[in-house]
Amino acid sequence: MSVVAQLTRTLGAARRRAVASVLLCALPLIAGGAALTWRLAGMPFATGVALAGLAVVAWLASRRMVRFDRAWLTRRLDADRADMDDSAALVFARAETLGALQRLQQSRLQARLTSAPWTSVPVPLPTQTIAAAWVSGAILIAAAVWWPPIAPNADAQTRLASRSAAVNGTPVLQSQALRIDAPAYTGQAMRTQTELDAQAPVSATLRWTLRFAPQPQRVALRLHDDSEIAFVREGEDWVATLRLDQSWLYRIAVDGNTDHILARAQPWRLDAVPDRPPEVRVRTPEETLSTYTRGQRAWPLVFEASDDHGVAPDAQLRITVTRGSGEAITFEDRTMPLRGRGDARALTFATTLDPVALGLEEGGDLVAQLEVRDNRAPEPQRARSASLILRWPPPAPVDADGLEGLARDVLPAYFRSQRQIIIDAEALIAEQPRIERSAFEGRSDALGVDQRILRLRYGQFLGEESEGGPRPPPTDDAEAPPPRPRKPLPIDDFGQTDTPPVDAHDDDDHAHDDAPAAQGAATHDDHNHDHDHAPQDAMTFGRADDVLATFGHTHDLPEAATLLDPKTREILRGALQAMWQSELHLRQAAPREALPHANRALELIKQVQEADRIYLARVGASLPPVDPTRRLEGDRDGIAPRAVPAPDVDTDAAPANAWRALAWNDAPDLDGLISWAQAHPRQVDDPLALLAAVDALRRDAACADCRQAARGQLWRVLQRPLPAPARRAAPDAMGARYLEALQADAP
Repeated sequence: MSVVAQLTRTLGAARRRAVASVLLCALPLIAGGAALTWRLAGMPFATGVALAGLAVVAWLASRRMVRFDRAWLTRRLDADRADMDDSAALVFARAETLGALQRLQQSRLQARLTSAPWTSVPVPLPTQTIAAAWVSGAILIAAAVWWPPIAPNADAQTRLASRSAAVNGTPVLQSQALRIDAPAYTGQAMRTQTELDAQAPVSATLRWTLRFAPQPQRVALRLHDDSEIAFVREGEDWVATLRLDQSWLYRIAVDGNTDHILARAQPWRLDAVPDRPPEVRVRTPEETLSTYTRGQRAWPLVFEASDDHGVAPDAQLRITVTRGSGEAITFEDRTMPLRGRGDARALTFATTLDPVALGLEEGGDLVAQLEVRDNRAPEPQRARSASLILRWPPPAPVDADGLEGLARDVLPAYFRSQRQIIIDAEALIAEQPRIERSAFEGRSDALGVDQRILRLRYGQFLGEESEGGPRPPPTDDAEAPPPRPRKPLPIDDFGQTDTPPVDAHDDDDHAHDDAPAAQGAATHDDHNHDHDHAPQDAMTFGRADDVLATFGHTHDLPEAATLLDPKTREILRGALQAMWQSELHLRQAAPREALPHANRALELIKQVQEADRIYLARVGASLPPVDPTRRLEGDRDGIAPRAVPAPDVDTDAAPANAWRALAWNDAPDLDGLISWAQAHPRQVDDPLALLAAVDALRRDAACADCRQAARGQLWRVLQRPLPAPARRAAPDAMGARYLEALQADAP
């Protein structure tokens, strides 16, 4: 025998040993599983389990054999024989593919193996695993042998009872068939089954075909509400038809009897599966609110609609375009047909809208919503997607640059405190030698703007009386006032009457120039006042009301404009005066001169905050006057007696009452429980199971298992009582003495 043949036989022995180890581990488990399955489910299932187990064993054995190849053999040979010079692979190589030196080495290795044949050490078997497998298989086989026999099912019992009934000449059921015709829109084919339990879509047509021998006189389908559907005899068959609009429990009455010929412990079930409405999901865009970018001409929309019985291929895209703002918003509605693509049960609707062509304008919205319908007949169900909005963003402020514009967009009510203004002014003074003159003036002017915004905020509490200087009443001989400077600086209304000759903002510009920079700050625009107070044409000279309305601040309700006591108002007026001076110097790029006034303003503001009294307008309820002529007359004419309303009947108490009656072995109100179950189907997980338990109680009121099953079904629908406060425990001896001592000390 050649060296190669000898090594090949060694390799075959190793493979056979590997397969044997797999079979020894798996076969007892397969035998035990098949035996247990045969005992529980019968021979067909046991055969299936055995075949599946053998297929798995064959696959595992093949995988195990692949591991033992020539590479494994050469590794073992090199490891066991040092004279192989780690060249055992040359033994199996073809001579014509080798070089001269390799052929010389091959001949030497073959000579060595011929003179001293190599015998491989057998691969050890997994003895522990094999033992565990055989013990497990024995346990399974023993369990199958000692498992109690399974009682035949209800249908088998029915057939046995029917055969025994044939001896007495009563009708015997020979064959049965139930044909289910689903509605055409569902796309389900007609099917016929021998089981009398069925599950079908709503509006399906059920047709029973029964054959008896000998023929009965009358056959009927008795539903759980005691209604009957008569079978019609067609030749040798009895046929009945039912349109399935709801779920039912039923029995078959032969000659008016349901307890002998087709006796069954549980009634048969007819489960009506409702048609679910379609579902619409938005795929593109990912968010419901999108922002329009200037120049955008395409807005892609992708929807996915799914339904259990198919979605109609045509859908409607509802488009709404809004224009205007406030109370002047107008709406323009239109619809666009879309055609779906893909599977009938999961269609995709895609389109691309042109916002400009649809009329989207600045400040408006473009709203899109898809409406789909399913194939239900005669009336389809409809569903709508979420509303997708393409919004034209509001315009940015005109002077919004850099971080300042960002702060105004995100924090429109942002303003500095007086302490922060002082800190920033001190930092600006410290940095003045290191920054350019233009940058220094710009930062100082920005602090002046912040000072002005804060002044307007505190000016609200004085009715904005600090905004604008007093003007004399108009006279006929008065000269025309000189034109205002275009950009006057703020002036001090308290003690100054002349306008500084510098190029600055006047009072009105202070009140209204920087309104966008302090949105949310209450200015005169909030009250719809014009603080220029120009003289009115129709005014009587010297009349106090006209003078106050023209040159003063009435603010509709004088008491509401005065929230502070006089002393606090004077302190606040002084703080506003200091803010005026601080703002004046800051706008003139003189923060060093503005610091004393800013500190003075901060001190006065702290005093205002510590004020302990504010005065508010008292507003009471205005009740109608009492008519004394209608009181205490005792006149009862026109007063009819009022009937006392009857207490409401708690229909939800039926499950609780039935559950208590079953617990105390009383007779429950089964008719009321059936009425409740039919009126509240959504409160029960399985209404037919509850009705089946009630039916079992009707047939055998003394059945303890039936009562327990009914209680188990009712427990799931009982309303949990609300937690009540726990009763206080009775006082012990020490507590009683404490209470007596309290009562003794009471006057």
